[in-house]
Amino acid sequence: MNAAVVRATPESVPQLVASATALFAEDGGQRDPQLDLGWPRREGTAYFSELVRRNDSLCLLALSPANSAIGHLIGRIRRPDPLRPSAVAGVLESLRVDPAHRETGVATALTEEFFAWARECGANQASVTAYAANESAISFYRGRGFSPFELTLHAPL
Repeated sequence: MNAAVVRATPESVPQLVASATALFAEDGGQRDPQLDLGWPRREGTAYFSELVRRNDSLCLLALSPANSAIGHLIGRIRRPDPLRPSAVAGVLESLRVDPAHRETGVATALTEEFFAWARECGANQASVTAYAANESAISFYRGRGFSPFELTLHAPL
């Protein structure tokens, strides 16, 4: 891997917004006709600015040797709820690596950093959601120890 994984700062929020915008276009834009592709540009700055300041969220950037963002990971801690009182989950909310840098270990490095952070925050499990049609993402996540837990089915009305 020829990248550095760093925590995002308030100054790097524009890089998070750019990466999230690309993720929306590449993933959801191809798989979810109802996804608001403009959300990252419209709401991303406020959303990520809040996350980089919080202790219960993790915003990571993967930086190239030239210091440009080539990927990101957003993680959060979900505290127990009454139905699952012992479950503290590290939720991998968003992960993207630029196509030119895929299959180089960048996503693995981001994910390993997320797992370490989630454990430090007291999480006893991790979760991630992927589009069912995104077979490469599902394969990647399975290779990192994720396995199916719940299934959400949609029907057009």
